[in-house]
Amino acid sequence: MAIKIKRLLPAGVALVFSAVMLSGCGRQAASEAAATPPEVGVIDIQAQALTLTTELSGRTSAYLVSEVRPQVGGIIQKRQFVEGAEVKAGQPLYQIDPASYQATYDSARASLAKAEASLVSTRNKASRYEELVAIKAVSQQDNDDSQAALKQAQADVAAAKAAVETARINLDYTRVASPISGRIGRSSVTPGALVTASQASALSTVQQLDPIYVDVTQSSAELLRLKRDLASGQLKPAGANQAAVKLLLEDGSAYPLPGKLQFSDVTVDQNTGTIMLRAVFPNPKGDLLPGMYVRAVLEEGDEAQAILAPQQGVTRDTKGNPTTLVVGADNKVELRVLKTRRVVGDKWLVSEGLKAGDKLIVDGLQKIAPGMAVHPVSADKAVPAAPAAAAQH
Repeated sequence: MAIKIKRLLPAGVALVFSAVMLSGCGRQAASEAAATPPEVGVIDIQAQALTLTTELSGRTSAYLVSEVRPQVGGIIQKRQFVEGAEVKAGQPLYQIDPASYQATYDSARASLAKAEASLVSTRNKASRYEELVAIKAVSQQDNDDSQAALKQAQADVAAAKAAVETARINLDYTRVASPISGRIGRSSVTPGALVTASQASALSTVQQLDPIYVDVTQSSAELLRLKRDLASGQLKPAGANQAAVKLLLEDGSAYPLPGKLQFSDVTVDQNTGTIMLRAVFPNPKGDLLPGMYVRAVLEEGDEAQAILAPQQGVTRDTKGNPTTLVVGADNKVELRVLKTRRVVGDKWLVSEGLKAGDKLIVDGLQKIAPGMAVHPVSADKAVPAAPAAAAQH
């Protein structure tokens, strides 16, 4: 048994010696790591001029819309347009059978001619009676009757003229014309269909698409904030182009032609708390169609000394407040609590907590804490830390 212990003793001594050497090597590496401040990537915060914009979603709507309806009843004889084509104001679209309206018009003209002939006879008689009553050749009553008959004949002529005009208007209404210029949709009737005056269903719809409206909604709270910032001087009006609006289409592409903000509604929607804004855009090629989903970019105002912080350098504390780490005096890490106003691209617009000249840490945040000494380098030149598995001896 003693012989076995003597044989194992040298091996145990070797293991202990190896452990001591490794422990010393680890302490030396840890000491060297503690003596070298960790490298962090920083960016220099600079104040810059910034034009603030708001992106609002909405839909397009036609500039003018006219539903075509018949104003007289009858049978549709023919359709005189191509569905989906451009039509001009006054262009005939449908022809209603005019036969009965032509007959009514002719009858009214005949009644007018009869009334005018009767008026000539009555006028001559009244003129003679007016001369005869002066020499007492007829009674005053006969003269009064002739003058009354003259006025009645004149009224008959006026009524006949009105009847002729009414018949002419109804005859013209058998030719259904386009009220406006624009693009016409599909037809709801075909030749042979019976239509009635002012019916509920439209024969077709004409829409003017150039220019075209874009209706978007904005939160009333955002509108109040904008007015408050402008009144306090924090923002300045965007100048002559403050009503300019840009448009982003459904696929994310930019619409090439700028529009103008036309008006904002005076009523807040009680259900959504939003206000409708309307912009008008030129649409010469007809790329924009009514009902399309779009996003309008409105210029709010200019800020001369804007402070922007990259989002990767901003975190949240347990209370949800935005915080960031900066390199302060003696290259020590400082914690800053921020007040942010909005997102601008991939950055936060900061109102409090940062100033021009601060060195904001954006790389290496996972290996530092407030109060630690660090070695700041430009974020563009920062080298990622070596993997933990590659330990030094």
